[in-house]
Amino acid sequence: MSTLFDLTPENPFDGPSRRRGGELLADLNPAQRDAVTHVGGQLLVVAGAGSGKTRVLTRRIAHLLAERKVHPGQVMAITFTNKAAAEMRDRVAELVGRRANAMWVSTFHAMCVRILRREAKVLADLLAGSGGRMTSNFSIYDADDTRRLINLVARDLDVDPKRYPPRALAGQISNWKNELLTPLDASAAAASDLERKAAEVYPEYQRRLEQANAFDFDDLIMRTVELLQASSDVAEYYRRRFRHVLVDEYQDTNHAQYVLIRELAGTETTEAGTEPAELCVVGDADQSIYAFRGATIRNIEEFERDFPHAHTILLEQNYRSTQTILSAANAVIARNAGRRDKRLWSDSGDGDKIVGYVADNEHDEAAFVAGEIDALVDAGEAVYSDVAVFYRTNNQSRVFEEIFIRLGLPYRVVGGVRFYERREVRDALAYLRVLANPQDTVSLRRILNVPKRGIGDRAEAGVASYAERERISFADALRVAATSAEMVGLAARSGNAIARFVELMDELAKLVDADEPPADILEAVLERTGYRAQLDESDDPQDATRLENLTELVTVAREFGEMPEAFRSQAEIADAEAGELTDEPEQATLAAFLERVALVADTDSIPDADEDGEESDDAEDAGVVTLMTVHTAKGLEYPVVFGTGWEEGVFPHQRTFGKEEELAEERRLAYVAITRSRRRFYVSRALVRSAYGQPMYGPASRFLDEIPAELVEWRREEPTGGTASGGMPRAATTWGRGVGFGDDSAQSRIAAGGMRSTSFRGWQDDWKKTAALELAVGDRVNHDKYGLGTVVAADGAGPRATATVDFGTAGTVKLMLMGSVPMVKL
Repeated sequence: MSTLFDLTPENPFDGPSRRRGGELLADLNPAQRDAVTHVGGQLLVVAGAGSGKTRVLTRRIAHLLAERKVHPGQVMAITFTNKAAAEMRDRVAELVGRRANAMWVSTFHAMCVRILRREAKVLADLLAGSGGRMTSNFSIYDADDTRRLINLVARDLDVDPKRYPPRALAGQISNWKNELLTPLDASAAAASDLERKAAEVYPEYQRRLEQANAFDFDDLIMRTVELLQASSDVAEYYRRRFRHVLVDEYQDTNHAQYVLIRELAGTETTEAGTEPAELCVVGDADQSIYAFRGATIRNIEEFERDFPHAHTILLEQNYRSTQTILSAANAVIARNAGRRDKRLWSDSGDGDKIVGYVADNEHDEAAFVAGEIDALVDAGEAVYSDVAVFYRTNNQSRVFEEIFIRLGLPYRVVGGVRFYERREVRDALAYLRVLANPQDTVSLRRILNVPKRGIGDRAEAGVASYAERERISFADALRVAATSAEMVGLAARSGNAIARFVELMDELAKLVDADEPPADILEAVLERTGYRAQLDESDDPQDATRLENLTELVTVAREFGEMPEAFRSQAEIADAEAGELTDEPEQATLAAFLERVALVADTDSIPDADEDGEESDDAEDAGVVTLMTVHTAKGLEYPVVFGTGWEEGVFPHQRTFGKEEELAEERRLAYVAITRSRRRFYVSRALVRSAYGQPMYGPASRFLDEIPAELVEWRREEPTGGTASGGMPRAATTWGRGVGFGDDSAQSRIAAGGMRSTSFRGWQDDWKKTAALELAVGDRVNHDKYGLGTVVAADGAGPRATATVDFGTAGTVKLMLMGSVPMVKL
């Protein structure tokens, strides 16, 4: 345990503040000014959407440093994404200069990782006797690693994977950890069959985590809470150090994060005389939409009950949207019962009305969206990067992708397979994680036979069985097998293969011991393991893309090594500049690189457009329409937003019917969708939507009825073609039978212009007139289902045209080329 952090009353940084006193407050409204200058106790800032909460947080920090003479090392600011943390840090630095670097500004998980690494010895003592060997070089398991380990545990415990899928078991264990329930607590609380089975898996899963010197994401917070509660010295240290704790997006905190904040800030004066810190939380209960992740709206709704002397400030003036958009959002959210009354307003004028469209089906809806985007861009009223298309669930993106490809609209989908989730990237990172932490069982078993080196599933199972019998780690059992295969029960051939693998990893480990840059270690891994050579020699067109991804990973590692200050943990900078550490913090190490990669959040990869609508500096991300779920869009804003799929059963989702709390959250989700828009908001629904291969008829979402009619301009309310028999609408279907609604649909307008809005021709009488896709041997294609491929054979013409395409790992497929094939020629 390091000595307590003693701060001198004087600010250790030379030079005047860049902005002082009145300058920091000059452009704030009265409510914002009150929030910035409030002194003492706990402060709740209820910040409506677009009300300038980031400005309030950064100005409050700057005011603490410049006017109240608070030492930067006494400030901790917690956000939910790295992007938000970087923005807050940069803004404060602009206001008060480089001394802002001595603050801790980070996400919950990054902050906990820093504390756990610093206090590893104390934590190891607390965990003594559990069989673990926790050290400061622990691995961080993400959701995929967690499921892999739970699958291994469940298989060893003879748990039926079909009845109790690893994903469901992992979700239940995660919920318990978010509630700070130990395996013993969980066993007592288990009520359902799934919970009881998860309670059987939980203790063994936790034991293997500790044995592997690893934490999952939920552990990072849970273990930090345990550390602060179990060690009075550790708790006293951080309470004395951080006298000002600020938390952004407080409505998104779960129970574990709530307790963590209370432990850090304190609620009573300690025995050593340390008073509770000034706690400032900022959030909006109307934007609490992450209950599925464990977030509880109770934390913000009952803040004043938890802290009876807390002061509350309401921010209602919106600086983002037009009044029309805000009035619609206010009207929708007002239907939720028991909420604090808050009405957003703007002085920027009413703006354009909301545009509504009732589509024949999901293809017509996508055609309308594409047509409107095209018209806005042609008119110079927007660029592609100004536009976002929102939907309730990820599977709704397919139809938009299809028409965007066919009409040539540039787009990117946020929330698909992200860079660090791609197989080849995960393989490379698994090698690095084993080199940094040899006890990392999940990563070790992932790479054991990747690329193939003669260590089959039977040999792996034999090593795992020996490890369990001897109660040693998989890594230790592997070394036994390398020297004495017969002792583990393996054939000599398998033992030799394992010996070569162990020797390879030992050679690579020397690079880590020599403190080689992460990029050099990664290059060595790719070369010496043969991973790059295997992909390079492959004829699979997908493997060329995998090679590009690995090259990009090397580039990331290279940038990390060449610009350590840009990647370096802000907590390390804070410690160094505050004079707490005697040695300069490590820079550009493999462990630091892996930590950086592990803590990248989903939304950190979303491209930005600046306030003037200019495109991103990144040419790859510039000028593209963004497609994402509303959940992903939280915290973002766009000049033009399309809210799609506003039908009962889609949005709100059918699983929320009859559940008052979940319907209230769906309404908050609608509120978030509307308030992401700055200038224009479009809302659309489909009369018929395909589900499980069958047409589904959905009435208008209740949220549409809650928007005042005078705020919406409906481009199309009813199809002119009437309805089918039985009073049900007669829609174009995805299997090409029947005639569409009429000539006023977006699909029909695009078709009349000679363009195909979709591979399906349901709105035309004679689908056989559709021109077949013309392909020749050697052509490259992209199929919606199978991915990239190469034509290896072409036969027939017109309606009988076919092509045989090699899709690499997806196999060789023969396809009809008449109209309905969801494939484009590259």
